[in-house]
Amino acid sequence: MTITDTLNHYGQVPSLAIKSWAEEDRPREKLLLKGKAALSDAELIGILIGSGTPKLTAVDVAKLILAAVSNDLNELAKLSVKDLMRHKGIGEAKAISIVSALELGRRRKETAAAARTTITCSTDIYNYMKPHLLDLPHEEFWIILLNRANVIMKKIPVSMGGVAGTVADPKIIFKHAIEHLASAIILVHNHPSGNLKPSAADIALTKKVKEAGALLDLPILDHLIFADQSYYSFADEGLL
Repeated sequence: MTITDTLNHYGQVPSLAIKSWAEEDRPREKLLLKGKAALSDAELIGILIGSGTPKLTAVDVAKLILAAVSNDLNELAKLSVKDLMRHKGIGEAKAISIVSALELGRRRKETAAAARTTITCSTDIYNYMKPHLLDLPHEEFWIILLNRANVIMKKIPVSMGGVAGTVADPKIIFKHAIEHLASAIILVHNHPSGNLKPSAADIALTKKVKEAGALLDLPILDHLIFADQSYYSFADEGLL
């Protein structure tokens, strides 16, 4: 299937050069005239790309990229520079521009979450960890250290693994907690597959860390399994 056929498949007719569009329809001019909220995702990406191919505008190329991820920006954020370069009209520089813009968006969320945060429920944990675990293609294990008022003192990555799992050492977990004089600990790790069911290893580790925490007067308040669309809370499920 040619690019033209692909565009027609999605109900799009190949466009003329952007310069030939009405001024209010050109992405940059549209942003200036109507504001950034008026632009579609494809138009915003088109601005990042800057130029298209001899037959496609930058916006057309952006539409093809979005169509490949079902118009899901979360899926787009998972693509690497090499993934993006598989699309016609996207070289290394353009791919880097897209990846950089999406990373800035992620960091903006991280900055917003950095404010003094009190944990009152599992949803608070999930929202707090989104900037760090969203879209990851591999597993990571983190701990969140709390003071006596359940205000977050620090978040610490403990281990990084592959797609199928990662190993967290309880000694490392409690070393961090004791060094920072924490009053409680929350465990968090992600499942890139989206499967929220805890594995036997997840359950065994939670039990082991909980028992050690009881001896050290460092309670484990929750263990959250993070997925991009939802989460599993050991505390909510009565497993802590």
